[in-house]
Amino acid sequence: MSARSHDAAREALRAFGLAYPEAHTKSPWPGHLDVAVRDKTFAYVNTTGEPLSVSCKLPQSSAVALMLPFAKPTGYGLGRAGWVTADFAWGEKPPVALLKQWIDESYRAQAPRRLVATLPPPGGGPPARRGGPRRASSAPPSRNARGRTPRT
Repeated sequence: MSARSHDAAREALRAFGLAYPEAHTKSPWPGHLDVAVRDKTFAYVNTTGEPLSVSCKLPQSSAVALMLPFAKPTGYGLGRAGWVTADFAWGEKPPVALLKQWIDESYRAQAPRRLVATLPPPGGGPPARRGGPRRASSAPPSRNARGRTPRT
């Protein structure tokens, strides 16, 4: 892949991350234009012109992600907290669909619960129900005029 291809993948990943509720870019230091929610970074993405590098917090899938040849624990002690970095050389094609899954997991780990509750469950499907799971009722079943439990 050329520099242009890596830049296109980088911009697609950044745009994907910015589609989440209250997501925005931030530049904590030169060479990075990261994606954050309420100033809390959920995807470290390097800037254009460099081989693609992406870091995400993966509390559920970090162990599996670290088995991939392009993945390593994120530096500066973040790897101990489940952050994983994917680095790609110029000739490598980044798996954009997989990296989008990482961004999704990282957003869900870093965003406030109220924002995460507005998202569909991971992998698609219907939106999450507000108010948490329903509890089983301890009341006896209702009965009709003849004293029988109606069939459902």
